[in-house]
Amino acid sequence: MIIPVLLAGGSGNRLWPLSRELCPKQCIKLTNSDFTLIQDTLLRVSRSGFTEKPIIVCNNEHRFLVAQQIEELALDADIILEPAARNTAPAVALSAFEALSRSADAQILVLPADHLINEQQSFAKTVTFAHQSMNSRLLAFGVVPRYPETGYGYIEAQTYGELSAISAFHEKPALKQAQDYLQAGNYYWNSGMYLFPAQLFLQELKAFEPALYDAVAESYHSKYTDLDFIRAGEEAFKRAESVSVDVAVMERTKAGMVMPYSGDWSDVGSWDSVHQTQPQDDNGNVCVGDVLLEATKNSYINSAGRLIATVGVNNLAIVDTADALLVMDRNSSQDVKKIVQQLKDLHRTEHRLPQNSYRVWGSVETVNLGKHYQIKHVMIKPGGEIALQVHKYRSEHWVIVSGTAEVSLAGELHTFTENDSVHIRSGDVHSIKNIGTSVLEIIEVQTGTRIDEEDIVRFTNNYLPGDDR
Repeated sequence: MIIPVLLAGGSGNRLWPLSRELCPKQCIKLTNSDFTLIQDTLLRVSRSGFTEKPIIVCNNEHRFLVAQQIEELALDADIILEPAARNTAPAVALSAFEALSRSADAQILVLPADHLINEQQSFAKTVTFAHQSMNSRLLAFGVVPRYPETGYGYIEAQTYGELSAISAFHEKPALKQAQDYLQAGNYYWNSGMYLFPAQLFLQELKAFEPALYDAVAESYHSKYTDLDFIRAGEEAFKRAESVSVDVAVMERTKAGMVMPYSGDWSDVGSWDSVHQTQPQDDNGNVCVGDVLLEATKNSYINSAGRLIATVGVNNLAIVDTADALLVMDRNSSQDVKKIVQQLKDLHRTEHRLPQNSYRVWGSVETVNLGKHYQIKHVMIKPGGEIALQVHKYRSEHWVIVSGTAEVSLAGELHTFTENDSVHIRSGDVHSIKNIGTSVLEIIEVQTGTRIDEEDIVRFTNNYLPGDDR
């Protein structure tokens, strides 16, 4: 059996300001699709005939967001939570152990959750052929290059145009080297997609990286279930070295093969690559949202709300969100991560907090934010409850838009419905629960001398740390 494995632990720093730490690249709509990248990937494997329940390995902070996006598709998946970021080798090892718990002969189709492939038939045909031809091998899928790309690593094959043994892996090259690779014909873009017999991968990992193998094995075997998630053992997993699949296994194994893939593919890893993957107008522009152009060429313009107008510009990427505006030359796409690092160094929040965030009880959308105020759109699922808490520096005013709320305020219980409002002064102990059968929708206005998520003292919490606000 082939079990799809989606690696969804990335942060997508180069796609800021749409991609944030708490709502990363794989969980946002970057293309003209109606779906996010992780949803596109799930649909691709489902429509390609791979019917085994997928395994998704993701960051603990993204678990409710990922679960929500799976639920929207009415699909099912096992979600394994990484206790810490440790690159792809430990993540794939976790999924291999989980696959073997289903079948001793399991093969895992390892896919980054944030890549774009539109030609589903070509993808399915390539994977099926690889499965039939692999004969107990570890297969890497190499994308047939269309131009001399300097932003990807390369796989050098012994023979061109067919399933081949791997000669070497190469890091991202300079332009002249990339041109030589393209001319040689036996070099492929390293897609990060693989097809492994789970048992063989773990066998090779144990041979080459025994300490890493032991750490992940201990972590997996100490796993436990939390709601619908599989939590790997934290202490053991953190002992695993942070290393990629290629470095840990593929560059060293004698069982490695490369399978050429000639269909469309992009890692959509920068605003320049997003521009390249989207339909363009006659002047080479891609526009998303409310945009007006005059004498503008070869540009990517994305507005999340207000009108963007450009005049007499060329080769720009402009991305506007509620709290940040990015303007850059498309040739500098790889340097967006430097702005993200500046935000971190300045202890700002624009790199981390998205406009929308998900909780176990529902979701929160920041509508407006100022120095001494914040407006939020809060959605609480039936039965969902926000912990009993108090704020020292801010007051809150809630307006019930729809649904039925039970509010505990200063030791008394109250029931509120549509159009009712609740005022909570700083120092008032309070909580709210959805006691209705439909989603409870609230507009929350915060005012005070300090508006941040640190101004919360919780007295009760039905969830694990980090699940509430």
